[in-house]
Amino acid sequence: MDFKHTSVLLEECLEGLHLRPDGIYVDGTMGGAGHSRAICERLSPEGTFIGIDQDENAIRAGKEKLDGMRNTVRIVRSNYREIKSVLEELDIPAVDGILLDLGVSSHQLDEASRGFTYMQDAPLDMRMDQRQEKTARTIVNEYPEEEIVRILFQFGEEKFARRIAARIVEQRGRKPLETTGELVEIIKASIPMKYQQMGGHPAKRTFQAIRIELNQELAVLEEALDQMVELLAPGGRLCIITFHSLEDRIVKNRFRNYENPCNCPPSLPLCVCNKKPLGRVLTRKPILPSPQEMEANARSKSAKLRIFERIGEQHEDGETHT
Repeated sequence: MDFKHTSVLLEECLEGLHLRPDGIYVDGTMGGAGHSRAICERLSPEGTFIGIDQDENAIRAGKEKLDGMRNTVRIVRSNYREIKSVLEELDIPAVDGILLDLGVSSHQLDEASRGFTYMQDAPLDMRMDQRQEKTARTIVNEYPEEEIVRILFQFGEEKFARRIAARIVEQRGRKPLETTGELVEIIKASIPMKYQQMGGHPAKRTFQAIRIELNQELAVLEEALDQMVELLAPGGRLCIITFHSLEDRIVKNRFRNYENPCNCPPSLPLCVCNKKPLGRVLTRKPILPSPQEMEANARSKSAKLRIFERIGEQHEDGETHT
């Protein structure tokens, strides 16, 4: 199947990266390579692009879409949490920009067999990296009831988490759950009818929670952020698109901390922790899709773009150092 993906906030990302034709740029979630191709088209032959994705189909699509680009292109199948190791392998100490487009891609949603969507019946999969053994089926059939409750509360903010988890455990006691359709029926039976149309499809929050748990999406994001900021050259920018409040909260708070890392008590007249700012937040409020984009691409409606710019330390020799 072709890897189809509509790039969200494309022009805003290109502007946010402040592209230099001869710069080095990384797309840590290459997906359908829409953002990636647009970046490459703006680079000169001296520029370098590195595309990272853990999805085999994304790697195949990226190689096809970026074939023949005039700049240097490197495509690596990996998780963006390994960005430091990836760049070390390529002998690249610093980059001028990094882009992350988080969440599940249009292709992954549209290909029913991947099990990401609650709109079609399919095996309970939801793996972003199909090399891993554990699937969504493992979670719903093997996790303890209280652990399922925690996941649905924490990652889906699902108010009926206990009822859903109880029905899952009851059902799997008869026979294992195998398909997304079976899970959707359990969710619908667990949520009172008057609440089922609030906030979209009743299974939306549960599917999000299981997907995040399975792919460790929030843990990966938290682990990777420090690496990415450290890898930015002075003036380099980190652009991150999020699609739900859990991701956005992590990015917003971490960006603020990079800008103002001082943890001294407010009562102290001077900073004594000696923690220096790593850069500045360029988006006090997130950049949102235009009404036209939201109308053309419904999946862009929840997107938020935040941008951080790295600064260097000024030394006595007058040079700027990272």
